[in-house]
Order: sequence, then structure tokens, then C-alpha cells
Amino acid sequence: MLEGKVVVVTGAANGIGRAAALALAAQGARVVVNDLNVSLDGTSASQSTASQVVEEIRAAGGEAIASGDSVAEYASAQRIVETAADTYGRVDAIVNNAGIVRDKMFHRLTPEDFDAVVKVHLYGCFNLSHAAARHFREQSGGSLINMTSNSAVIGNRGQANYCAAKLGIVGLSKAMALDMAAFNVRSNCIAPLAWSRMTETIPAKTEEQARHVEKIRRMGPETIAPLICYLASDASAEVTGQVFAIRLNEIFLMSQSRPVRSVHRSEGWTAQSIAEHGMAALRASFMPLDTSAQVFSWDPV
Repeated sequence: MLEGKVVVVTGAANGIGRAAALALAAQGARVVVNDLNVSLDGTSASQSTASQVVEEIRAAGGEAIASGDSVAEYASAQRIVETAADTYGRVDAIVNNAGIVRDKMFHRLTPEDFDAVVKVHLYGCFNLSHAAARHFREQSGGSLINMTSNSAVIGNRGQANYCAAKLGIVGLSKAMALDMAAFNVRSNCIAPLAWSRMTETIPAKTEEQARHVEKIRRMGPETIAPLICYLASDASAEVTGQVFAIRLNEIFLMSQSRPVRSVHRSEGWTAQSIAEHGMAALRASFMPLDTSAQVFSWDPV
């Protein structure tokens, strides 16, 4: 499905990124395997490298090149895209997958923890997508595949920085879909649930948490790769502005924010009338304070 395509995958030394890079290459894509080769919190070196994934792809008969530039800085992100263009002559899809986590309860979160996570996830998505936009416009086509999270679109505890960045990616992705549609460029989000370095941080202190973690262990990162390959291919030419969730054998089309219920008062509202009537009418439609684990509570099949 991807013969002749050139795809950039960030955060591709481990987990979902690595699985995506291998699957894209198996489908015929030439892959730029990007990874900064750092630990999960972004503070130290990792043993897994982009070069190792490139070797795996080449050993299987595919084409790939490694990139060690950071997505968090614009000039560096430009170099990633130029690596694709200079090496293979074009770029057809970007998989914005790079990320770090620094999980803490909100009252313990530091500005440095917040900034570091937002820079890699949200700024990284913007930086790389913006760097690719010129190429997409010139060739009248391209695909932006942006990894969000159920922690963001539904909610989770201890991840305020991560949730803010990942939900920001949903808004950014929709804006890019709208702005770039005139150039046949599509932009979609995937909220994956799979066992990777990111999910290793999920606590398992209670019996309920332990059961949740055990479910996720069954869902390898390779289960996300087919959807990434599809969105990178011409088969998805009419698919844009969507948010998909995936876990094991299930693919979900996620809702996006729309009005749920309204109340009207012809003479206008006061704080008192809002308290007495407005909220009383709306309360039945309030969203519950759920976490993603509570929403996806059944066993995957």
C-alpha cells in the first residue's frame, strides 16, 4: 500500500514508533527513523537507538535512514524533514509519535516538568508538521498522523502536563486538517492503547489498577501499526480531521466537542438564575469525572 511513499516516524526507536517504522517499511515505504535516544523522562540516554531500527528494516529488504534530531526545537525538526527530502526526494507522511512523560499529581508538578512534556509532544507535533507543510503544498498532498492519548481525550490522574499536550494535539490536528485541505493534505489523530514505555508508568498499586495493567500488557505496539499504515496510504485520501482510538482488535471513532444541551432565558441570565435554573437544567448532561480506564473498562478481544 505504500510503495514509493516516504514517511517520517518520530520516537521510532521503541514501542509504537518502532512498530510503525517496521510496518511502514514492510508495506513499501522508505522510512526516516527519528529518535533522540533518550530515557522516558527525556533526561538520560536510552539503550535503544534509531540506527538499530534502520538495521532491522534493511535486513528485511526495506529502505530506511536514521535521524537523531529533536522535535522540540523548530530548526532541528526542519532537519528531520530535510533528511527525508534530501535522501529520498520527497516526504509523503509524518507520524508525530515522539514523546516523554513526567507523571506527577498536579499540586506536585513543576513548571519544568510541564514545559518539557509540552515541548516534546505539542511543540514537536507543530514543529515537524509545519516543516513538512511546504513540501506537502508543493506536491499537492500529504498525511499528518498525530498521536494523542485517551488520557487526554477522556482524562487521567497524575498527568496534567501530558493531558494538556495531548489534547492540544487534537486541536492542532483539526486546525491543520482545515487549513491544509485546499492542498489535499489530511490530518488525523490516533489515541493508542498498547504496552510501551509510555504505559509502563501506569500505577498498579491496587487490585483494580493491576488488572488494568495486565490488560494493556496483552496489547503490543504492533497492534497500532496497521492503522498508521492505512492513514499514510492513498486509501485514506478522504479521511481527515478525525480522532481514532485503538486497542488490540478494536478501532473506535471518537466524538469531538459539540453542544450537548442548551438552556435559554429571554431576559438574559444572572448569576442567581444560572444557579437556580440554568445549571439545574444542564446538570443531567454533565460529563462524569471518568478516567480512560473507567471508560474502556471491558476486556479487549
